[in-house]
Amino acid sequence: MTHGDLAERYFLDGFNCAQAVLLAFSDLTGLEQDTAARLASSFGGGLGRMREVCGAVSGASMVLGLLKGYSDPKDADAKRDHYHLIQEFAQRYRAENGSIICRELLSGTAAKPGNEPEARTQEYYRKRPCPQLVRHAAEIVDDLLKI
Repeated sequence: MTHGDLAERYFLDGFNCAQAVLLAFSDLTGLEQDTAARLASSFGGGLGRMREVCGAVSGASMVLGLLKGYSDPKDADAKRDHYHLIQEFAQRYRAENGSIICRELLSGTAAKPGNEPEARTQEYYRKRPCPQLVRHAAEIVDDLLKI
């Protein structure tokens, strides 16, 4: 099973978009499921369902940070290289999906406003691009990890 397959499966199992992407890479990050799910829990629905940066983008950024990030605040080269990597991810995601902003990705889907999560029903999945978005985010991460 690919990371894209896993991300989609996690989302369909009820995890939010950020959790789905981060969990899909547990084989590489070494994070236990509970830790990864808690770490990414705030980023679903575009940061706490505020419809800002897509949770799949946030989850992918967490994976890239864990695997290709920097830890020395004085290492300007590592910081620059990592930011370039994140910008490359965002550019590819935006080119394929039209945006990295949750509310723009969900425009026209009749997503309910507010902070209450919607029930995960067949109708919910039918009207949302999210399963494909988490899959695509994971595929881009896999591609970038080859660099």
